[in-house]
Amino acid sequence: MYKPFDLTGKVALVTGGNSGIGLGMARAVAEAGADVAIWGTNTAKNAVAKAELTKTGRKVLALECDVSDEQAVAHAFAETISVLGRVDGCFANAGVTGRGGTASFTEMDADEWRRVLKVNLDGAFFTFRAAARHMVERGGGGSLVGTASLAAIEGAARNEHYAATKGGLISMIRALAVEFARHGVRANAILPGWIETNMTANAIANEKFAKNVLPRIPTRRWGTGDDFGGIAVYLMSSASSYHTGDTFLIDGGYALY
Repeated sequence: MYKPFDLTGKVALVTGGNSGIGLGMARAVAEAGADVAIWGTNTAKNAVAKAELTKTGRKVLALECDVSDEQAVAHAFAETISVLGRVDGCFANAGVTGRGGTASFTEMDADEWRRVLKVNLDGAFFTFRAAARHMVERGGGGSLVGTASLAAIEGAARNEHYAATKGGLISMIRALAVEFARHGVRANAILPGWIETNMTANAIANEKFAKNVLPRIPTRRWGTGDDFGGIAVYLMSSASSYHTGDTFLIDGGYALY
């Protein structure tokens, strides 16, 4: 076994970890040996995900947390440390997209704009701030990972608010990589393409959309949460100890074609 990928003794925190990409990452790091905390806003989904992850034999904590709430993040992070002892890998994955049928940018209201920024950008800020404080105070380094999107680098018409949050997340990650490198803390972003999750279910179920988009994916399939397990293990492990400030595009080749 290539030992650097062994996560035994480490703890991962995955926001939005009860389904989709987050659950795929949580599952992989648990199978690699890490204990896991997942945060989500749906208690029932948290319970189902916890039951699945517990089968790996690792210690699993599932907490209800709205990452857009600063105090909720502080409380959830403190409870995570209390139960699991530490956080070595923090995956800021929780997010929302624009409401279905979003009108033109010229008709977007301020409430809709702020709703998306509050979760996707403020939530990542609150989560990373808590994790960075902990990692610096504890010593020994760590890994901060943000789930951005292909929308950050391609034109996402009628989703300017979503695109802005994901572009901002990448910029935040790069700044974190520079500021905390001296503490042994790395920061990287993941850019998913078209992944089959609850967030994309309506789009993927649309026959016209599927006929237009699927042929543009060279691998000829939608991505799944499990497609993000390998990168999660790599970024949390010592195998990536000299890899920081990067963006990992995982889209089946969509952006190339």
